[in-house]
Amino acid sequence: MPKWKLHAERLVDNTRHLHLTIASVELPDGVQFEQYVLRMPKAAMTVVLDDAREHVLMMWRHRFIIDRWVWELPGGYVDPGEDPAVTAAREVEEETGWRPRDVRPLVSLQPSVGTTDAENLLFVSYGAEYTGPPTDINEADHIEWIRLDSIRNRITAGEIIGAASLVGLLHVLAF
Repeated sequence: MPKWKLHAERLVDNTRHLHLTIASVELPDGVQFEQYVLRMPKAAMTVVLDDAREHVLMMWRHRFIIDRWVWELPGGYVDPGEDPAVTAAREVEEETGWRPRDVRPLVSLQPSVGTTDAENLLFVSYGAEYTGPPTDINEADHIEWIRLDSIRNRITAGEIIGAASLVGLLHVLAF
């Protein structure tokens, strides 16, 4: 099957964390339309497991866009030129006060490929050392080591809904 043709893109907004355009696209059957396209910097998140691999480090936070309290993995945007594994470890420590001991690549995902280029790089860490209170106090209401055997119930209850958190947690549980 032939690829979709991109005829033009016009800028709507461009900031440090997003590049929004309207693309003029043609489908293989000749149908043409315009669509918003959102491009964001890469983000890195970490599934931090305790030494016994029975608990995962998570943050309880309010997401104003959907106006919900949810559990999420720590993470953030990759700075230009920064190694994503370094970003992942830095974000864990800034947001939770725990320094991951062993950060390894887990999986990469695109949460909304139809309209958005927002690569999420997931890492896993087996163990962490407490370094003190989080330095970024705006990220979470509280930090908690959640039992892995409670994750499925929390997903079912709608407490864990973010794509990266879901993929990381389900990957760890499955493999």
